[in-house]
Amino acid sequence: MRLTIVGCSGSVPGPSSPASCYLVQAEHEGRTWNLVLDLGNGALGALQRHIDPTAIDAVVLSHLHADHCLDLCGLYIVQKHSPMVVAHTRIPVYGPSRTAERMARAYDLTAPDGMHREFDFRVLLDRQAVRIGPFTVTPHLVRHPTEAYGLRVEADGEVLAYSGDTDICDGLRALFHDATLVLADSAFVDGRDEVEGIHLSGSRAARAAVDAGGVRRLMLTHIPPWNDPAVCHAQAVAVWPGHVELAEPDAIYEL
Repeated sequence: MRLTIVGCSGSVPGPSSPASCYLVQAEHEGRTWNLVLDLGNGALGALQRHIDPTAIDAVVLSHLHADHCLDLCGLYIVQKHSPMVVAHTRIPVYGPSRTAERMARAYDLTAPDGMHREFDFRVLLDRQAVRIGPFTVTPHLVRHPTEAYGLRVEADGEVLAYSGDTDICDGLRALFHDATLVLADSAFVDGRDEVEGIHLSGSRAARAAVDAGGVRRLMLTHIPPWNDPAVCHAQAVAVWPGHVELAEPDAIYEL
């Protein structure tokens, strides 16, 4: 399983990175499968440095805030107008309840068609795994102001655990347990961001990974442009017993 960081800026696109988007790839049935986790604003352009968007096998949206889903509007245009798209081929899009309605509204489309001719919308349910080619994806309900899921992706005996946006919650234990790599929200800074129920800080991400048990690698992501990544990193290092990694746009990691 291979992970490409397409976008890792938190809350808004930053000067060197789009908002959240992660490409996960694995070989299966003689070809490479392309799974996209989140498609935040600015991400579709950067994604094209790595794959043709018509080669996406599925998109999974952790939640429906703009920095995690808005570039689905651009992918809708690709699906609708690109001559490279095979006729009647719809991309499966997994997301929270009412994803289809939310995205149609974002592009000012009217019922009943919306984006249904371009996408096959499917609803995520807490801890109900879905199979996408070589990938088993299990959503875990997490703690955020809207319906939100962390995503556990398994293939080739490896596990990628992506927190999405969350604060500390019970769902993180099962999500992170025995993960090869935890990709953790680290948007908040200890001592400054005291509001609860929105994001993790570096230290809280590290604590959740420690408490889950069996995590091999911890990588911080979703750091907003106004934060110093070194501060988030230092706060995680104070808790995590191993090496703390920082997500970098366009970086590729083998799991």
